[in-house]
Amino acid sequence: MLSSFVLILKKKQKNDKTKNPVSYKFMSFFTSAISTLETLVIALGAGLAIWGVINLLEGYGNDNPGAKSQGMKQLMAGGGIALVGLVLVPLLSGLFS
Repeated sequence: MLSSFVLILKKKQKNDKTKNPVSYKFMSFFTSAISTLETLVIALGAGLAIWGVINLLEGYGNDNPGAKSQGMKQLMAGGGIALVGLVLVPLLSGLFS
């Protein structure tokens, strides 16, 4: 019973593709926009993390605890932003499908 219901739904989905191709073009645009957003967020996080590493090393070189603290904060924030780009941004593509 359940398998026949699933087959009916799959058949209906196939028929829907031929009826409204504009919506599928929009979804392909949305998917490509999500992948671009993912790349940008990861790049932003990586850039902030690299800047944090530079500040951290500068703080160790000059024995400056303020620069070390700022560098560690930037490193952790950049890693968090990159993690959001890797994990949460791809979940946006499943929002409208």
